[in-house]
Amino acid sequence: MKGFAMLRIGEVGWIEKERPACGPMDAICRPLAIAICTSDVHTVWEGAVGDRHNMILGHEGCAEVVEVGSMVKDFKPGDKVLVPAITPDWNSLEAQAGYSMHSGGMLAGWKFSNFKDGLDAEFFHVNDADGNLAHMPEGMTLEDASMLSDMVPTGFHGVELADVQFGDTVLVIGIGPVGLMSVAGARLRGAARIIAVGTRPKCVEAAKFYGADEFISYKNGTIEDQVLKMTDGKGVDRVVVAGGGVQTFESAVKSLKPGGKIGNVNYLGSGDYINIPRVEWGVGMGHKQLIGGLMPGGRLRMEKLGALVTSGKLDVSKLTTHLFHGWEHIPEALQLMKDKPADLIKPVVILDNKI
Repeated sequence: MKGFAMLRIGEVGWIEKERPACGPMDAICRPLAIAICTSDVHTVWEGAVGDRHNMILGHEGCAEVVEVGSMVKDFKPGDKVLVPAITPDWNSLEAQAGYSMHSGGMLAGWKFSNFKDGLDAEFFHVNDADGNLAHMPEGMTLEDASMLSDMVPTGFHGVELADVQFGDTVLVIGIGPVGLMSVAGARLRGAARIIAVGTRPKCVEAAKFYGADEFISYKNGTIEDQVLKMTDGKGVDRVVVAGGGVQTFESAVKSLKPGGKIGNVNYLGSGDYINIPRVEWGVGMGHKQLIGGLMPGGRLRMEKLGALVTSGKLDVSKLTTHLFHGWEHIPEALQLMKDKPADLIKPVVILDNKI
């Protein structure tokens, strides 16, 4: 089979590989659509998870099942399915402990385009199919289905980690597609006031649609100075970090009230340490919590997010700004995500031809 792969750090291209084998609990799928992620940029051009050779990229998309193992009960060839970016091993001790995303080791639930070939190929393998796949809701578009793989569950997980409660004032740092879904998740959880950090007009427009009330620009001073001015020196109840770099956490801590929580779902592609400001952290005793996490993945989450979309409670169509048709556009879509032009939120490629 053919696939689009990371050949080495800084280099991508098409390669030939063997079609993956199907275990008794697994499924082999063919992608119907794929979305390109900033994580691919970090992985390829920054080497953020280390060097990878001839690893097929892609961890966001939807698919059709072509083969299932003998023990798979709920899926059959021909089924159209949602595919989470995180596919845990559900019988692992880590999953039993409540950390499915780390089944087999830290971040090991993240298999596609990390240490296992991803979706950008004629066929791809899904472990524990009954636990990880979900049936695609009737009438859902392929581009919307692709957003449920990663952007929606990751943005929502940031809100969960920050423990947003009704009536809270919430700061969302970064309003790319993940941050936009953090804004949407904070609104669904009942936040009274949502302050978003970002400047690209397309993203600001979408953030307003999803529930952001006010905006902060990096160009107008530090995040914390602006937040404290907007909140009469009190700070915010919760912070979701969905963008920025290792330096961002200093601003997050300084913007937070004592007793507040920071939820980070940003993939830190470079830098060795984050800085926690001593005084603003209450000299170690400010009850300001920082939690960083990878979204859980799995079938249940996919089904619940699908229900939010089909019920009309969540409209993810604003995320897809660039829609392509054909395998040949995958390199172009990846380059778009690397360059991030002003009108981009997310590119999706519909795979309606042969490689």
